[in-house]
Amino acid sequence: MPGTISQYFTGTDYLLGLPIILLTLFALGILLIDLMLPPEWKWANAVTAFVGVLFASAGVWRIQVAYAQRGPSFTGQTAFAQSMVVDRFAIYFFYLFLGGTAIAILMSVRYLEIEHEHHGEFYALMLFSVVGMMCMAAGLDVVLIFIGLELMAISTYVLVGFLRTDRRSNEAALKYLLLGAFSSGIFAYGLSIFYGLSGSTNLHGISVYLRRQMAMTGGDADPIIVIALLTTATGLLFKIAAIPFHQWLPDAYEGAPTSITGFMSVAVKAAAWAMLLRILVYGLYPLRSVYVPLVIFVSIATMTGANLAALTQTNLKRLLAYSSIAHVGYMLLGLIAFGSGQMPASADGIKGILIYLLVYTFMNLGAFAVVTSLRQREVIGDEIDDIAGLFFRAPTEAILMLIFLLSLAGIPPLAGFYGKYFIFLSLIESGHYILASLAVLYAVFGLYYYMRIANAMLMRPAAEKEPLPVSLGMKVALGLTAFATVYIGIFPERFIGLVNWSLGLNPTSPVAMLMR
Repeated sequence: MPGTISQYFTGTDYLLGLPIILLTLFALGILLIDLMLPPEWKWANAVTAFVGVLFASAGVWRIQVAYAQRGPSFTGQTAFAQSMVVDRFAIYFFYLFLGGTAIAILMSVRYLEIEHEHHGEFYALMLFSVVGMMCMAAGLDVVLIFIGLELMAISTYVLVGFLRTDRRSNEAALKYLLLGAFSSGIFAYGLSIFYGLSGSTNLHGISVYLRRQMAMTGGDADPIIVIALLTTATGLLFKIAAIPFHQWLPDAYEGAPTSITGFMSVAVKAAAWAMLLRILVYGLYPLRSVYVPLVIFVSIATMTGANLAALTQTNLKRLLAYSSIAHVGYMLLGLIAFGSGQMPASADGIKGILIYLLVYTFMNLGAFAVVTSLRQREVIGDEIDDIAGLFFRAPTEAILMLIFLLSLAGIPPLAGFYGKYFIFLSLIESGHYILASLAVLYAVFGLYYYMRIANAMLMRPAAEKEPLPVSLGMKVALGLTAFATVYIGIFPERFIGLVNWSLGLNPTSPVAMLMR
């Protein structure tokens, strides 16, 4: 006799799946409501999507409250036949995804009106992509992780090519689709080998098998395990756009609607990092001695290639794209420190990545919000020449852009400083002094090309003389991102404590005690 649904899904399952359910319902609701809205009311779709994000955030908060009632020692709960785990790590990323999405929605309203592409499916696809991100962050079974990855990726493919009459947008979406499908195939192949070896699709089962195998061989990995690791790592490195798997990112960033470029640079990238950390740190932890040398090579190549490429860019979105790739190289350094297995370097490495993703969400979205505001009826606004003299047309936006650029460069007392601080600290604590020195050197390169943008804004004459109009939604987005960038930089304790909470850590390093 087949059982009832209640035998398979408990109230806990529904509670832990509440944010995903709410986002799905609001996305479907947008698709239905859009059919009844006249063109002048299309902004209501953005309102519905924003409310959906708020409801989903309330769902995450409800989970957090339920966990708090079980005491500080309670860290997480599995759901849906142990295919997902909603722990502190997942909750942290849920808030990160929802915050980035809310700001991207505010950035999109006026932009889509200018492009004459204000359709409800735009916001529905954004919400569907966040559903996929949540599955990636909370996935304990590789099948669920892969399903979440594909849901996010397919939604993003469409969003990149959403400007149907723009050849750049169409070309970017096609390149992203082809390379993304290829990388997903390699990623799935690697996961299938791990399943074949361990007999389990659960990360815990895979980890137990690998730990046993590494113990039997004295720490030497079997060649088949190495092949599985390399193919899986290839897929993961593609999703975070590390060199040499970065070719899709500059074209996708340049061709996509600018608000979607900002959304991809923070929410999509954070989801890729959540998946990477969940797989490498939890599932494939016994193989850290094998993948750390690979990560060292990729990190150096990424910092070198991205920073050198950014020096020659004249397109704002491509420059910020290569900047985004360079930041991936910095974050990979935290994974290297984690792989050392030394405390507190190992904890600080992961902590640095999570803080980096938090501050990067605000400062990079803020930079793209300024670029989005440049889009006018006759001006695309993507070139550095388009931002020339911005201070004389929109002084507030120019000052905010300068703040975001300085934060991206890691200048204190802005938020971007703390991401680099914990990364560099973890390298020093783990004895990787050469890597730390190299990272500091490349940070100087970053300051140079960020100041190129600042020089164009503040020192060059404006091509247009009339003031730059900025919509209400854009003003709110700029205000939120600027406030967060400055506030986190001046008062970092609460946010560092939030990261400690998400990882279940207590500050232990005397070197960083003042920062913690």
